[in-house]
Formats: sequence, C-alpha cells, structure tokens
Amino acid sequence: MTASATPPAIPAAPQPPVTVRVFLQRFSSTPRGARLARHLALHQLHSWGVPHGTEASETAAVLVAELAANAVTHGLVPGRDFELRLVLEPGKLTVDVSDPRGECRPPRPGEMRASAERPGGEEGGEGEGGRGLVLVAALADRWSVLDRVPVGKTVRAELDLPAR
Repeated sequence: MTASATPPAIPAAPQPPVTVRVFLQRFSSTPRGARLARHLALHQLHSWGVPHGTEASETAAVLVAELAANAVTHGLVPGRDFELRLVLEPGKLTVDVSDPRGECRPPRPGEMRASAERPGGEEGGEGEGGRGLVLVAALADRWSVLDRVPVGKTVRAELDLPAR
C-alpha cells in the first residue's frame, strides 16, 4: 500500500499588525461646534502621528471644516447634535460627519457641479452657499452620502495617505 503524498505545509509569512484608530465625538450644531470639531480633529490626527502643518493634516482640516459647516447649516434640527467620526487606517483617513436631517441631502458626487456654478449656489443669491462640497470633491480621493440609521445622513470623505 502506498501512502498518499501530501505537500509539506508552507508556514504563513508573519503579517504585521494593523492598527485602526477611531475618534468619535458629538458637537453642538452651532458655528462654535463646527470650529471645535476641526480643532479636535487636528489635535487627534497629530496624536496619531499626522503632524500639524503637513499636507494630510491641512487637507483633513478643510474636509472636517466644510462637512461640519454643512451639517450645522443644512442638517440642523433644534436640540440635536452632529457627529464627527475619524478613522485612520494604514494608507487611508475616513472623515464621517453625520447630522439628523436625512431629508435634506446634498447632491451626489458628480451632481453638485451644476448647483455650485449657479450664482449663490443653492440659495440663488450672491452668497457663498454650495461651494463647500466642490472643495470636498476636489480634495477628497472619494466621497459619498450614506443613510444613517435610525435617522439622518452621513457625508463621508476619504483621503489616501502616503505610506509611513
């Protein structure tokens, strides 16, 4: 009787550990809350090894500022907060800003160009409305609008980071 030949087991190459860092905080739906969200995001990124003043830090600051300002301006429900969530993974930063107004959704990626090019953006006046998501689209590598359960929406911006 012949024994069946089995190939020798090849040991798996050791995999480096993957650290995913998460920051989650609620803020009052006020201009002061939006500013605080930006400041705390920069502080958190610095503590995670993304130093102040770097391109990644500056880009993240603009993304958080614009998304937080939109949540305060368009997602306001009296007495309800907005939420900032940062997720730092190897090679990627995800910025999620959630608010309680699911019925007031921004245009999808690729659709906002037409509304931003009108004078005054959404408002139809001479103001600066409608420009924030154009900045988000220009700076983020990807962005999207997601439903938030049980109520509201989340605007997500993803930023690819250089390998460290």
